[in-house]
Amino acid sequence: MSAKLVQGYEVVIGFETHAQLSTQSKIFSRAPTAFGAEPNTQACAVDLALPGTLPVMNLGAVERAIELGLALGSHIAERSVFARKNYFYPDLPKGYQISQFEIPVVQGGEVAFMLGDEKKTVRLVRAHLEEDAGKSLHEDFIGQSGIDLNRAGTPLLEIVTEPDMRSSDEAVAYAKKLHEIVTWIGICDGNMQEGSFRCDANVSVRKPGAALGTRREIKNLNSFKFMQQAIDYEVRWQIEEIEDGREIQQATVLFNPDTGETRAMRTKEDAADYRYFPDPDLPPLVIGRDWVERVRSEMVELPWVMAARFCADYGLPEYDAATLTQSMAMAAYFEATAKACGQPKLASNWIMGEVSRRLNSGELAFAQLPVSSTQLAALIGRIADGTISNNAAKQVFDALWSDGDEVDAIIDAKGLRQMNDSSALEAIIDEVLAANAKNVEEYKAGNAKAFNALVGQAMKASKGKANPAQVNDMLKQKLG
Repeated sequence: MSAKLVQGYEVVIGFETHAQLSTQSKIFSRAPTAFGAEPNTQACAVDLALPGTLPVMNLGAVERAIELGLALGSHIAERSVFARKNYFYPDLPKGYQISQFEIPVVQGGEVAFMLGDEKKTVRLVRAHLEEDAGKSLHEDFIGQSGIDLNRAGTPLLEIVTEPDMRSSDEAVAYAKKLHEIVTWIGICDGNMQEGSFRCDANVSVRKPGAALGTRREIKNLNSFKFMQQAIDYEVRWQIEEIEDGREIQQATVLFNPDTGETRAMRTKEDAADYRYFPDPDLPPLVIGRDWVERVRSEMVELPWVMAARFCADYGLPEYDAATLTQSMAMAAYFEATAKACGQPKLASNWIMGEVSRRLNSGELAFAQLPVSSTQLAALIGRIADGTISNNAAKQVFDALWSDGDEVDAIIDAKGLRQMNDSSALEAIIDEVLAANAKNVEEYKAGNAKAFNALVGQAMKASKGKANPAQVNDMLKQKLG
């Protein structure tokens, strides 16, 4: 859905994203956070809220929050406060969730990204630390539900935006960029299927220039595809409701991917409904400037900084540099290949082209690439020195992907070396010119297609082993 008006309405979207932090233990206890354990085997006394237990802040969770704030140009609060968010639900053992309300640890900042050729910026309100709740299990039981408290106390960073997005396309582009950032700096593994990166979209519509409409929150969107489908459906539904004379009621809704529809789960609560108050068991979180600077000094190079360096150091176009820095694995693979072969633009072309195509067709992550940067560099080197043609290089790459042999061994085994002997090639070209006098006459009369026909005949006579560029040059010399 584009940013243009939809049936005369403007779409307004804000996001709340829960990023599970990549700590080994929970935010207020030493219980592990590993995914997939048997239910209720990773919940300790603190997570279960047994009498007499007290929460203790996880240092690693705080440092990951600082990293995000630094990456997004946010203000890192020197003093932030934890609060109790009160509500009753079976998977919340304490009857409240420890979160942050009035004074979050990360304040402001922005996420910039490209939507087509247009640069977009989404402002952040805040990012606050909080614990996750447990999980209700309905599928494995008949007539009853189970409770798994393994997730209870898992550290989350909730990242809240201003309502700056105006289409589902823009919302998905924002979510993908945020996903790229949190995985790049290593604070979250980004696994949406396992719930490590969960997005809630607040969607409303309004006539241009009117006050903001009533929003409905689509909860727990765990794929970019479903995110777009859910927002588009919700927009259409809200417009139809308004056009039919009905008012939109603030609500929390769920998206059903099987039907492609959203449905109301409950009326939406406001902050007052949660009766927030400072948690008396946790002192204020104090973050000194020296701590922030230490974290900054230990952070990885940010993707947009690396992209600028790729342009400066390797002479890459901005588009190439931005594409190659979409993931840490891809960027590292490019840089290793470029340094090994000394052909950065060729390396970029191959990685964005054939390498990415093969990964996408096999639904593989970049870390699963079976061709090493050393092998790709050797292949590119053989293209650059004229040993093989581009077409032959694709055959070599296929063999590398399947068998993992050495580049030169594959070239020799398949007989792919180009004919670079100028005397042998000259003899072939002389024979082609003698046998195709009509094409020669047509070319000299101004027919460019006749020249291509002569090139084709020369390549055929050499059984595809002639260097096409050399064939072109020698033919032009012969034909004057």
